[in-house]
Amino acid sequence: MSITLDVARKIIAAAEKKAAEIKQPMNIAVVDEGGNLVAHVRMDGAWIGSIDISINKAYTSSAFNISTKDLAAHSQSGGQFFGIHVSNGGRIMIFAGGIPLKREGKVVGAIGVSGGSGEQDHAVAEAGAAAI
Repeated sequence: MSITLDVARKIIAAAEKKAAEIKQPMNIAVVDEGGNLVAHVRMDGAWIGSIDISINKAYTSSAFNISTKDLAAHSQSGGQFFGIHVSNGGRIMIFAGGIPLKREGKVVGAIGVSGGSGEQDHAVAEAGAAAI
């Protein structure tokens, strides 16, 4: 299964629903298995500065097959991935909100969410990921 535009729209719709429930406008991005942007939504009132962050969270999760929340835990000083955030032209995000999308154990894409706290971003990303 690849992440088509139709699938990306379903993921985004589920994520938007969760963001509306918690009353936090978000930027929501969906990428394919290569980290290429398929779709992005900036909800009314969501921070402009979070557009790139949401896209890069999705890229990070797709590229490394890990949630950005989990990557954050390993990229602190002394961690095995310390300094990873400066790789890939600075596109690597090391805070919550990115989740890989998998089918049969294989990464087929990722969702990235930005605009709230780390916990809010991750919860909205989980809601989107659950839609496929």
